[in-house]
Amino acid sequence: MYSRSGCHLCEEMAAGLRALGIAFDEIDVDTDPHLRLLYGRDVPVLVYKDAVLKHRLTPEAIAKLR
Repeated sequence: MYSRSGCHLCEEMAAGLRALGIAFDEIDVDTDPHLRLLYGRDVPVLVYKDAVLKHRLTPEAIAKLR
């Protein structure tokens, strides 16, 4: 999951993933200029297999993770 410190949407997505028992790595986009350009305004972004999920864990987004 691409995120940034202090992002409430990032915190919500991380908590939702944990509640679902889904393991993930969290990468702070502000630690890399390239990542900041790619995802800076779109965090959180969860990349899983072929799915790219942005901002919120909707029921449709969760279905892509299963």
